[in-house]
Amino acid sequence: MEVDENEPTTQTVQARFVSDVGEEAGPPLALPINVTKEQLELICNALLKNEKQTPYLFFVNDEEIKQSIDQTVDQKRLNAEDVLDIVYQPQAVFRVRAVSRCTSTMPGHAEAVVSLAFSPNSIHLASGSGDKTLRLWDLNTETPHFTCTGHRQWVMCVAWAPDSLKIASACKAGEIRIWSPDTGKQLGKPLVGHKKWISCLSWEPYHRNADCRFLASAGNDNDARIWDVVLGTCVKVIAGHTAPVTAVRWGGAGLLYTSSRDRTIKMWRAEDGVLCKTFTGHAHWVNNLALNTDYVLRTGPFHPVMDKSVVYGEGTNKDALKQMALERYEKVCPNGVESFVSCSDDFTLYLWNANQKQFVTRMTGHQNVVNDVKYSPDVKFIASASFDKSIRLWRAGDGAFISALRGHVQAVYTVGWSADSRLVLSGSKDSTLKVWSVKERKLVQELPGHADEVYGVDWAPDGSRVASGGKDKVLKLWAY
Repeated sequence: MEVDENEPTTQTVQARFVSDVGEEAGPPLALPINVTKEQLELICNALLKNEKQTPYLFFVNDEEIKQSIDQTVDQKRLNAEDVLDIVYQPQAVFRVRAVSRCTSTMPGHAEAVVSLAFSPNSIHLASGSGDKTLRLWDLNTETPHFTCTGHRQWVMCVAWAPDSLKIASACKAGEIRIWSPDTGKQLGKPLVGHKKWISCLSWEPYHRNADCRFLASAGNDNDARIWDVVLGTCVKVIAGHTAPVTAVRWGGAGLLYTSSRDRTIKMWRAEDGVLCKTFTGHAHWVNNLALNTDYVLRTGPFHPVMDKSVVYGEGTNKDALKQMALERYEKVCPNGVESFVSCSDDFTLYLWNANQKQFVTRMTGHQNVVNDVKYSPDVKFIASASFDKSIRLWRAGDGAFISALRGHVQAVYTVGWSADSRLVLSGSKDSTLKVWSVKERKLVQELPGHADEVYGVDWAPDGSRVASGGKDKVLKLWAY
């Protein structure tokens, strides 16, 4: 058989598949330069011997391969002798669809809805309001379930225990109350000790204590406190900040992180309250914090793809669930060293590593106060919300800027992620919610309907629906 010398030969490149933590999937392969993303996916699944086809993203020199290698890499810079590293990242197998319609408008609160949260198992929804009540909502009928009264001031924040069996609410009077979502009744006596209002709560992670009996709180009296909710006592007062504490996070390695208007973030040992590190860099108030483990700590043993019929009650094997929660934590944080990001009134964000005193990077670009920040559940991205009317996406590994999402016409107050990390949700002063595609980096869905500013949004951990609330005193549920 004669070979036509005029027929072009496809250039090949030596390439190897490398995970985002540097593990090689196999030996280098000779690949045609025009190999497509779909073909790379088939090769990668074959090399990793995956029983089920897993979707992947591929990167060369931090550039995502969207069509083929030759459309991503400058061919002139390719050397036949060199081995090209193709970094692969597994994508979530289950998909969350963008919410597109309001399924319920739920009135009931007599004042603004200040805070709201789905339970880790996605079965319950709680909201705190300026009317001094906590309300629990039935998600099957989308109607009010219980109105929990007792607070003497605005309910500023709510936090679900990782087992979904109790919820804490805190108010401007400095009191914390624990409630049962099944009865709407208060559990034990109020937790009293803070001298001013409480702005943030965080439970001890499930894999550290499956009984979920310890809770951290912080607020405007500059202190953080750890409570035993069973005994109803304060077991530790953590003092050190010189201005109000704006956020508290209980990390998976037994460390507490607090951010403050004194421009610092502090890291404490939860067991004895000893200060481990003070992180400095911000030039103004630190408004919020996010840990790279926030999502797995929030959902504990409740994996989004888990069978909803599993009942977590009295007969549940807590040890098995604790092990499941620990495995999920260790997958995100294999060495036990967490990363976190802080946002500030100085228009910047800082990325930190818990075992380094110096920040990893300073993230600039916002033109106004940065109010909220959250890691994506797969810990690949960070989303930040700012009073400059934009949301910004950053790469979680090194804080590199990815994209600005513009469309709101007023300050963006808050952001939330879908469980598959493909969509970002934002709530704004302009009375709308918006859903954005991370891949396309553009608006997917506009959700108007609120009559005033949106203060709180949450995407259910199982991806099934979104809740929002704000100044118009109503809660809205959204679905696809």
